Amino acid sequence: MVTMKRTWKNNKARKSLSQLLMTLVAILLLGYLSSFVYFRLDLTADKRYTLSEPTRILLKKIDKQIFVRVYLEGDMPIGLKRMRRSIKEMLDEMRVVAGPRLAYDFVNPSEEEDARLRQEFHNSLMEKGLKPVDVVESKQEGGTDTRRVFPGVIIHYGSKNTAVNLLSNNPSLSSEENLNQSLQSLEYELVHAISSLSADTVKKIAFVEGHGELGYLDVLDITDEMARYYEVYRGFIDTQSPNLDEYSVLIIARPTGKFTEEEKFILDQYIMNGGKVLWLIDAVTVNRDSLSTGETTLALVNETNLEDMLFTYGARVNPVLFKDLQCALIPVNTAPAGEQPRFVPAPWPYYPLLAPRKDHPITRNLNFIKAEYPGTVDTVGTSQAVRKTVLLVSSPYTRLVRVPSFISLRQIDEKPVQEEYNQSFQPVSLLLEGEFQSVFSHRMTGKYALSPGKTFRKQSLPTAMLVVADGDLIRNEVRGRGSDPQPLPLGYDRYMQQTFGNKDFLMNAVNYLTDDADLMPLRVRERRLLLLDRARIMESGDFWKTGNLAAPVLLVVLFGVMVNIIRKRKYGRPGNFR
Repeated sequence: MVTMKRTWKNNKARKSLSQLLMTLVAILLLGYLSSFVYFRLDLTADKRYTLSEPTRILLKKIDKQIFVRVYLEGDMPIGLKRMRRSIKEMLDEMRVVAGPRLAYDFVNPSEEEDARLRQEFHNSLMEKGLKPVDVVESKQEGGTDTRRVFPGVIIHYGSKNTAVNLLSNNPSLSSEENLNQSLQSLEYELVHAISSLSADTVKKIAFVEGHGELGYLDVLDITDEMARYYEVYRGFIDTQSPNLDEYSVLIIARPTGKFTEEEKFILDQYIMNGGKVLWLIDAVTVNRDSLSTGETTLALVNETNLEDMLFTYGARVNPVLFKDLQCALIPVNTAPAGEQPRFVPAPWPYYPLLAPRKDHPITRNLNFIKAEYPGTVDTVGTSQAVRKTVLLVSSPYTRLVRVPSFISLRQIDEKPVQEEYNQSFQPVSLLLEGEFQSVFSHRMTGKYALSPGKTFRKQSLPTAMLVVADGDLIRNEVRGRGSDPQPLPLGYDRYMQQTFGNKDFLMNAVNYLTDDADLMPLRVRERRLLLLDRARIMESGDFWKTGNLAAPVLLVVLFGVMVNIIRKRKYGRPGNFR
């Protein structure tokens, strides 16, 4: 009996040992084979860990080394740590597709202990285009601690590089919502930068001149931003030897003079051959100098001779103004006559803050857009060949103003009657996409010049244009117009101490119009923000915390008890080894 029992135990031990060795060998073999095969199953509802097809196509086509340096390392708040993890996961996904052609590292921009050297390094990052964020945290012993972080990357491609800021800063949203929107746009921001750097040819954009449009200094900030991705030009329309086809987008920024029929014909045929146009049109002109030196000015219709063109394409910029209770501030002199001027910021309803459409690639995740004396734009025509999308609207508290009309600073002192501001959601920007009818379809065109090798077209190739009923939306303020002019950032309001979304809106618009790789839809990928119910946390948070701590321990104890009971039942009976 004892011998049989000992023999059985030896056999069982050998059998267990062989099973253990086989299991270890199988695990090692599986691990070795898995190093050659990448497999990942994305079970999330929004497919947040799956690269889009345009991204995969782009990464497979790159032929030079891409190096991404991420300046998000070191001690930082939990939200930024979450962003760091998401960036790493995204870059890992991209590296699987791109292979060894893509590499990255993480750098702590504040690891230098010497304050002077650290500040110099921070300044160099800002000169390259990265925007810092100052994080203020409370100390346990009292007081606060401010640390500067750079939630962005610099992407190197061959000899070229570009900075990409990844953290949204929309003042109208909470920090959690801003973070979530940043994570939603992460793939687009990285891929768009790689696409721009790896492009064989740099696309060209041109500002049209010759009709009183905004000057170079007035659009310098957006020009500098566009120049990071495109070649930007300024020039007149040559009516004798027109050749606009080399430009991907034309920008017509607040013309105050009339276009000739020859110029309109050249613009029309540029559009008919697939050209894109960003129209920023003031249908009403307001003399700001008169308003600043006096108290009253007259708003008049601004005739540009473009009305019939836009009407034929499907849009009408109405010669009206509107007042909006959701507005920006302007400085108003409150000092009595004869005393030293004392300027105080006051709401000015002619400077409305426009709401961007939330579900379109151009306007998604944007802050309010600051406008100055804007008009409205309507859709016209019933053509099914043109798709029309309103992108910017006024607030629910809007009141139309017909022109000609006097505008007086004394209106600031008038208490608005909210019931009169009932012409809600006036459209200010309209995107038109499709095949357009030529405005010269039923005219004699023999006297007009065409681009070399081109014939007159009555119907356009598939193309797009964006109409904005505010020419100042693209204009940056300029401080000191003399020998040392200093353009301010586009959209920055020094009285409200924030930067509105003008620059982002215009850059997204240009990117959308020039997008050949279908990357813009990546901006509308939705990543749902799953927030905790703070009321329920306060009510039952301790219960769930205790449960989360105690449950694993109880499960282990319960498992041990069950195993012990099973062993006793199996091996505790007499005759078990017979």
